[in-house]
Amino acid sequence: MPEEITSSVEAIEVESEKILEEARNRAREIILEAREEVRNILSSQLPLNDVKPECVRIVNEARAEADKRIEGSEKRAAEIRINANKKAKEIMELIVSIVAGKS
Repeated sequence: MPEEITSSVEAIEVESEKILEEARNRAREIILEAREEVRNILSSQLPLNDVKPECVRIVNEARAEADKRIEGSEKRAAEIRINANKKAKEIMELIVSIVAGKS
């Protein structure tokens, strides 16, 4: 039974790391897309004075979105870890009570 608990906790940790990695990857994608859009705008023949504020806005929006997604994923991963610890504690308490003959 302890092996099951350990494997369950490990699975939860792996899943939380996977979620964080997905969020980081998506954040990178958003930033790369924003940079590409900035390059496209800058390479066009538009007057830069009109384009620069738009470029800054696009990059800022992309960074804000990436940060928001990373923060949400980190919160979700933390919740998963907390729940895993609670479940492990409950299972350990159950095992102790069974071994002690209280159940």
